[in-house]
Amino acid sequence: MNVIRLAEQQLLPDWLIRWGIRRLLAQRIRQITHETPEARSKDAADMQKALSVSPITIDVTTANDQHYEVPPEFFRSVLGTRLKYSCCLFPRGSESLDEAEEQMLELVCRRAQLFDGMHILDLGCGWGSLTLWLASHYPRAVVTALSNSSSQRQYIEKQCREAGLNNVRVFTGDIGTTEYLSSTAGRRFDRIVSVEMFEHVRNHGTLLQRLSNWLTPDGKLFVHIFCHRDTTYLFENDGPTSWITRQFFAGGMMPADDLLLRYPDNVFLERQWRVSGLQYARTCEHWLHRLDTNRPQVELLFDHLSGNGRGDAGGKVLVQRWRMFFMACAELFRYQGGNEWYVSHYLFKNRQSATPQSHPSSVTAHGRPLTLPTSPDRSATAIE
Repeated sequence: MNVIRLAEQQLLPDWLIRWGIRRLLAQRIRQITHETPEARSKDAADMQKALSVSPITIDVTTANDQHYEVPPEFFRSVLGTRLKYSCCLFPRGSESLDEAEEQMLELVCRRAQLFDGMHILDLGCGWGSLTLWLASHYPRAVVTALSNSSSQRQYIEKQCREAGLNNVRVFTGDIGTTEYLSSTAGRRFDRIVSVEMFEHVRNHGTLLQRLSNWLTPDGKLFVHIFCHRDTTYLFENDGPTSWITRQFFAGGMMPADDLLLRYPDNVFLERQWRVSGLQYARTCEHWLHRLDTNRPQVELLFDHLSGNGRGDAGGKVLVQRWRMFFMACAELFRYQGGNEWYVSHYLFKNRQSATPQSHPSSVTAHGRPLTLPTSPDRSATAIE
């Protein structure tokens, strides 16, 4: 029995699992560290070239089954009230998970420069945390949501009916095959907001070209992604250490902080912010704590799914896999004090609008200027 199987069978303590995760992270750092700036530039160019001939998305069905067709009852047991399945924000460090969800939703809306009356697309809407927040806070806005999960669409529509929100439309579809999407009466969007969806994309250049055509000429695109500070790498099922890919992230990637800046033909950067990985680590620890608190009922839920042919293991193993996933994510974002892997926010203008700035600004999570070092090994120590 290998080590991963021992961990899944709950035969290893959490401290030992976390120790193993940190060893794998150190191994990953060795794999992606370049000896020279020239080597880093060449690898980045090679990766961009390979991605440019890829479909926009791959392994969509597998990834959907891994994460997004899991019933909402599970996520209600793990996430906060808003079911925000992405990084939350703890400005003081003492916020509850519910408060941290609200903090990040408010921050995203502020940075995306959203206003009431706009036509807004929530691209990769998940369980509707942002969609429902927008619909209730901007009652005159028209909110369109796109998810590749039918269960998520049904959940959001049910929440809208119960809350009396009639300014939301939800579509189910794969962004890789959705050629065009518009707001009501064929109107283009004033804003497109995407929170932790671009990590499921392989061909960002083609996607950005497509989104540019969905925006009004002066429209803007706001993207929230998790990333590595300088290297893009793919999650591939290519060995015994590919557990995350097999169980949770098929077809995914870890983008570099500057990956989206390499596609200037259709959108250009107006502003960028960075949020410390420690914020995501704290988020994952909250999810793990809630999962442990609600473990008996979650095991029963997964037992039921397994009995209906929707799982390959019993409830105890499936819950332990989710525990291991949350631990892995927490350790990843905590690595090097949250400065190795973290969250980046980008505000892009449509290329059809005004002339781009020659020096887009970059600030930290709380608005203070962040000066990027000129050395090739860009530091993230100023991230908060």
